[in-house]
Amino acid sequence: MLDIKNVRKTFNINTINEKKALDGIDLHLDSGDFVTVIGGNGAGKSTMLNMIAGVYPIDSGKIEIENVNISRFPEHQRAKYIGRVFQDPMMGTAAGMEIQENMALAYRRGKSRGLSWGIKANEKEFFRESLEKLGLGLQDRMSNKVGLLSGGQRQALTLLMATLQRPKLLLLDEHTAALDPKTARKVLEITDEIVSEQNLTTLMITHNMKDAISIGNRLVMMHEGRIIYDVSGEEKKKLEVEDLLKKFEEASGEEFSNDRMILAK
Repeated sequence: MLDIKNVRKTFNINTINEKKALDGIDLHLDSGDFVTVIGGNGAGKSTMLNMIAGVYPIDSGKIEIENVNISRFPEHQRAKYIGRVFQDPMMGTAAGMEIQENMALAYRRGKSRGLSWGIKANEKEFFRESLEKLGLGLQDRMSNKVGLLSGGQRQALTLLMATLQRPKLLLLDEHTAALDPKTARKVLEITDEIVSEQNLTTLMITHNMKDAISIGNRLVMMHEGRIIYDVSGEEKKKLEVEDLLKKFEEASGEEFSNDRMILAK
């Protein structure tokens, strides 16, 4: 479903601020893989997701989704393949529009559009049923402005919108990091349910090592723009946080230095 082959990216080349963000990344995801990604500050996690989404052009290498080379596609052209949820709950929705209007925009993404804007009755019913599955009562507030929702409700809505069209690939960039622990847990449960129900191929960056171990079928650890550890199946299920810290030290030759991730263990 996803092939990243020898992808490199350096920012601010030939300046004092030069930063090698991706150093020959190779990563293959099969259809239905749910991969959690961890790593310290500046490891290249978000850069990798941005490269896939087309936010920045890659310097070299190749990115394919379902055997289609999207390496040079602009960001909007990749939208029909990719669903994405950002760390900031405010980024995935339009605050001044109603819940149902936001969902209509997401539902019609990539489709040809006529002159009419009205939301059809069958679309409203589909949106209502989809919202009901979130268990947040939003199905009874479809005409409410999204700006009235809490951060957790907006993030859950963003997640739902990102998956309405069943994307080939779902990218989750620390999508629970800005939420309080209880809300983050709820959004994570919803994430697991949606991904499992639709069998979505998913890449999820997380700062929580316990979540990285417990969620998904595969875990990838990054350091200085490289993948230094890749584990799946039964081996992943048996992991403890201490095992991850030890693996990091063995592979990188240094101690794990992300305080937020260590505290989250």
